[in-house]
Amino acid sequence: SPCIVFVDEIDAVGRQRGAGLGGGHDEREQTLNQLLVEMDGFEANQNVIVLAATNRPDVLDPALLRPGRFDRRVVVDKPDIAGRLAILKVHSRGKPLASEVELQLLARRTPGFSGADLENLLNEAALQAARAGRDRINMADCEEAIDRVLMGPERKSRIIPEREREHTAYHEAGHALVARALPECDPVRKVTILPRGMTMGVTHSTPEEDRYNFRKDDLIARICMLMGGRAAEEIAFGEIFTGAQSDIERATDLARDMVCRYGMSSILGPVNLGAKNSQVFLGRDLHETRNFSEEVARQIDEEVRQIIQSQYERAKMVLEEQRDKLDLLASELIVSEVLDEEDLDRVLGPSGRQLKVQKEKEVAQAISAPQREEETSKRSNPLLGGPAPKPNPA
Repeated sequence: SPCIVFVDEIDAVGRQRGAGLGGGHDEREQTLNQLLVEMDGFEANQNVIVLAATNRPDVLDPALLRPGRFDRRVVVDKPDIAGRLAILKVHSRGKPLASEVELQLLARRTPGFSGADLENLLNEAALQAARAGRDRINMADCEEAIDRVLMGPERKSRIIPEREREHTAYHEAGHALVARALPECDPVRKVTILPRGMTMGVTHSTPEEDRYNFRKDDLIARICMLMGGRAAEEIAFGEIFTGAQSDIERATDLARDMVCRYGMSSILGPVNLGAKNSQVFLGRDLHETRNFSEEVARQIDEEVRQIIQSQYERAKMVLEEQRDKLDLLASELIVSEVLDEEDLDRVLGPSGRQLKVQKEKEVAQAISAPQREEETSKRSNPLLGGPAPKPNPA
């Protein structure tokens, strides 16, 4: 001493004791026991500061977190828009950016990105510009870099049969059309049928601002959007395909969270129905018991199924009402392969969210117009407190 000790990935040795199969004398537990003694045992440690980092604070042993050991916790969450802008400014130093590149716009387009993601974004944009033989990074390079970070690189070598391209086009058109029809959905930024990563196509939507709380209607609309791809396949081809596997998985997880975690069940009410770790000695990973009965489990499954089925039918209704737009959007995707927000506005017209915002503005103007007229009449009428007319000098 004096010294600073930093332990990265502390959960590797600091996991709750009793969570292994080696009994109480395995090497990990012995290491943890000795660490606890060294940090706050019988001997005093002067001028020694111990820091640690982990992505799994939920699995740490309680003895490690008590006062005198790791008693101060600093949560480093993903940055908000101001944080993303500051991080982009740091990582853009030394990189030649074209005048058209707006870091503020990139910060708005990247909700949920970590600092490492933002660094990777600018590195990918620089590589994209270098491949094209340009000495400056333009906005198109940054947009492509966002797609690569979110969805992976384009798989240009994959040869897709024309029939499957049509299936993918209708699938993604279904997602985009439902998302634009429902004002609760986030704005659709881009739709593509180019294979990226493990996907055949992607409909990418991002919120207009960082969001931390969601209404039940927001989650229901998201499930409806997820089911839009499968609904479009059934409407266009009269059959269903395997492309909706990921959508169904995400919709099921979201519906189950609504029922079990968020208390949004109309039958079970505002209760938490998760796993219960009562047998701590056997370890969190090895022994989890449910805190509900078989009958409640059946009701959970039934309500999850009902939520997904109702939103699937809702998506089909939206697409059947706009079948001409579905065909038009799918045709545009087959020809262009990639459509951005401006292209969607051109092909489909204003979205449900845009119409809602416009209607709210009209209502606000209609409410404020009489108030402005009343204030104007008061200012012009001296009996109501307005200025008296000036006397005629003649």
